[in-house]
Amino acid sequence: MRILLVEDEPEMVSALRAALRRHDMVVDHAGSLLEAEGFVAVDGYDAILLDRQLPDGDGLTLVPKLRAARNTTPVLMLTARGDTADKVDGLDMGADDYLAKPFAFEELLARLRALLRRPAAIETQTIRAGHLSLDVGHREASIRGEPLALPRRELLVLEALMRRTGRMVQREALMEAVFGLDDEIQSNALDTHVSRLRRKLSEADGGVVINGIRGVGYLLRETT
Repeated sequence: MRILLVEDEPEMVSALRAALRRHDMVVDHAGSLLEAEGFVAVDGYDAILLDRQLPDGDGLTLVPKLRAARNTTPVLMLTARGDTADKVDGLDMGADDYLAKPFAFEELLARLRALLRRPAAIETQTIRAGHLSLDVGHREASIRGEPLALPRRELLVLEALMRRTGRMVQREALMEAVFGLDDEIQSNALDTHVSRLRRKLSEADGGVVINGIRGVGYLLRETT
């Protein structure tokens, strides 16, 4: 799950980024409206956490631009401006939810989960291939109904491949799905995650196999 965090307070950025990553989310960070517009122009996100008071303007102005471009990504406003009138303005301009600072991370996470459960945010709750099922909302994989324990990165690889079962997923697309833009990534990190995932799927008889073309990408195909 990929989140765009638009926030300029370093301490808030650090805390939110760490907390979201602990919940299996890839987090990209933009510190201004201009940076945020650049991110959404080239990348797809499952949700956007958007501060209002940014160095180059009111973050809320980004929302109508997204909607005008037919971008339906859920937007959760995070702001110290918590008056009723501010909340109404935010919702009327196209934001999906509004959370005033300071807030408890548990509430933020609950609101984010609620947004991601909406039909527009998740195409399908469960993806299937072979004997393998992936519950996108709960981040749980299973084979023939038996849980398959996978660490966060391998789950992200699996989701990206299962969403395109039978089709090649280029390395660049996989890297974007698994790693944040500011993550420190070793050259063989992606291949290591794929190799471990491939072995686990084989050992558990998942009815799928991951094939790769060196330097190009990977595809997951059904063997049943």
